[in-house]
Amino acid sequence: MPPSSFHDVGFPVDIAFGASGGPERRTEIVTLGSGREFRNSRWADARRRFDAGYGIRTLDDLYEVISFFEERRGRLYGFRFRDKTDWKSCAPGQTPSPADQTIGIGNGSTVNFQLVKSYGLMMPYVRRITRPVAGSVRPSVAADIDLATGMLTFAAPPPAGAVVAAGFAFDLPARFDTDRLVISLSAFEAGEIPSIPVVEIAE
Repeated sequence: MPPSSFHDVGFPVDIAFGASGGPERRTEIVTLGSGREFRNSRWADARRRFDAGYGIRTLDDLYEVISFFEERRGRLYGFRFRDKTDWKSCAPGQTPSPADQTIGIGNGSTVNFQLVKSYGLMMPYVRRITRPVAGSVRPSVAADIDLATGMLTFAAPPPAGAVVAAGFAFDLPARFDTDRLVISLSAFEAGEIPSIPVVEIAE
């Protein structure tokens, strides 16, 4: 994704924390005459979708989102979005620690390691983390962090066999999934919320 197509600013966190949504996958299922199934995953990675309308509580919230939407030119520019259910290297209620996520094994020459988060134990899914939160990254050994890529750079290569780990908070790169916001103030005052779709983007 070209750097010019992403604005490194965050969607209002208080509103994001009220959003509804989560991860999505694409699976093809073919059922044979015997009833047996063949299943194939079309996407290597999950993609998260949200409806931020559920996080709006006041007209001021609505105004803030409209302003954010206009500056992003609808779907044109990406931005940071905070997933309330999954935004740390640990569980949401815990504090990140340097041992949370193994991000690589030293070989005596490599100095760059990508932040990742693993899910599960039997067949782990490893997710690249490209938008860590400034000031949150706690590597097992001091390193520089690129907040635009999630890449850790060590001054000296970790020795062969050394476990490289880190704890962190992170946002996901996202964009609006519409170029049009339909808002009825009369409906809003009656408790009906607008739909504000947001979708994760690949980097």
